[in-house]
Amino acid sequence: MRRIEREDAVQITIEFEGQPVTAQEGDTVAAALLRAGQWTFRTTAVNGRARGPFCMMGVCFDCLVEIDGLANSQACMTNVQAGMRIKRQQGANDISLGAVADSDEGTAP
Repeated sequence: MRRIEREDAVQITIEFEGQPVTAQEGDTVAAALLRAGQWTFRTTAVNGRARGPFCMMGVCFDCLVEIDGLANSQACMTNVQAGMRIKRQQGANDISLGAVADSDEGTAP
């Protein structure tokens, strides 16, 4: 992935799985994590398979992460903010909180 450097962009620090990640203000969480070499954002509920961003436009839900304690956050649709604490989402979360049903077999991502 090649990044377009913006000379006027403010550098900020977010945290992913307890480790600092440098991002530019205006980046999405997905872009910042991919730039940092992180490819696995969540695991599936059925088989625990690794998933990462696919569509980068909010359609596939493969980039779901936990941001500041809030699960089911779409990394590709969320802009970074200094100090964000991001964790991989493990399996499905409570459907009443907006989780999408997850299946590895016979359905589109």
